[in-house]
Amino acid sequence: MYAHVLSERVKALSGENAFQVLAAANKLEAKGKRVIHFEIGEPDFPTPRHIVEAGKKALDDGQTKYCPSQGLPVLREAIVEYTAKYKGITARPEEVVVAPGGKPIIFYTICALVNPGDEVLYPNPGFPTYESVIKYAGGVPVPLVLEEKNGFRLQVEELKAKITPKTRLLIINSPSNPTGGLLTEADLREIAAAVIKANIFVLSDEVYSRISFAGSPTSIASLPDMKDRTVILDGFSKTWCMTGWRLGYGIMPPELAQKETLLLNNSSSCTPPFIQTAGLAALKGPQDSTEMMVKEFIRRRDVIVDGLNAIPGVHCLKPDGAFYVFPSVSGTGIPSAEIASYLLNECGIALLDGAAFGASGTGFLRLSYATSLPLINEGLEKIAAGMKAMRSKR
Repeated sequence: MYAHVLSERVKALSGENAFQVLAAANKLEAKGKRVIHFEIGEPDFPTPRHIVEAGKKALDDGQTKYCPSQGLPVLREAIVEYTAKYKGITARPEEVVVAPGGKPIIFYTICALVNPGDEVLYPNPGFPTYESVIKYAGGVPVPLVLEEKNGFRLQVEELKAKITPKTRLLIINSPSNPTGGLLTEADLREIAAAVIKANIFVLSDEVYSRISFAGSPTSIASLPDMKDRTVILDGFSKTWCMTGWRLGYGIMPPELAQKETLLLNNSSSCTPPFIQTAGLAALKGPQDSTEMMVKEFIRRRDVIVDGLNAIPGVHCLKPDGAFYVFPSVSGTGIPSAEIASYLLNECGIALLDGAAFGASGTGFLRLSYATSLPLINEGLEKIAAGMKAMRSKR
């Protein structure tokens, strides 16, 4: 009844299907149905104890007041050191903006760079927030199709073909959500050349950069002449199992950092200082928990990929990073949306229809294997049985 008073910007927004499926799964669980969760993208490991203790101590020490909108200086300095170590990039504290999660950096960057009518290139299938915020800002989303036959890697020739005088921004994500695909250094060099020639900016979403199974991924900002035209997005949620803490950051040219800080100041004032102090402990403390988690994800990946490929009509590539698989179910002859709905409501398996990540995801499913091996094995059995039952009814 209030549609007539809503702004066109707000009408353009859409949400994440993962949270909608999680809510539906929780309702089923409240009714007594057992559900195995493959839908939500968060590590099932606890936040490392030294990080939790640092946050608790910060609370006890009274770090509950306002702080600089751009972020605590000590944390921004630590992010600079971390970036030099893990990305090979020399940054300065004034180029860092600390935010309450990684999504705000997506939001601020698009709002700061994109005018109505500007075109933004983004991966499809890809993280749904990209397209949603592009539309909110009045921009024109231009999808770059990620195909299974290419390992879900962005194809530079398509990128070049879709750059126009209206192109303002390119979004890349490596390792990728939802596919787990990884851009190679050669890919990034070709992308960088195209970007420099067209004089456009890049938003490089690197939140899964530490969860890579094929060596440390290259950041496009580390390539010649790219740092000053790149916004690096990174955060703490995935690497240190801090999804609920809401802590992320962007690294960008200082003039842009000032504007994104103003957007943060006007929207949320600042990121809670006790949470930033916990983030400092994550950066400065031992990294063995992350390394252990990545080893476990490799074990889980191999099990779930083999299990899915054993199901008739299903084909699943082995991803190089993140903690997702993106199997094709087109060989079953059953629409992916129908499969996802049936598996949730009839079999207690919560996963996502690939179309939730864009039109190019139609015919695929996304599963997060950030859950235990026993649950993965049980889930695979139920998925196989559910798909067999669906085929028998057709």
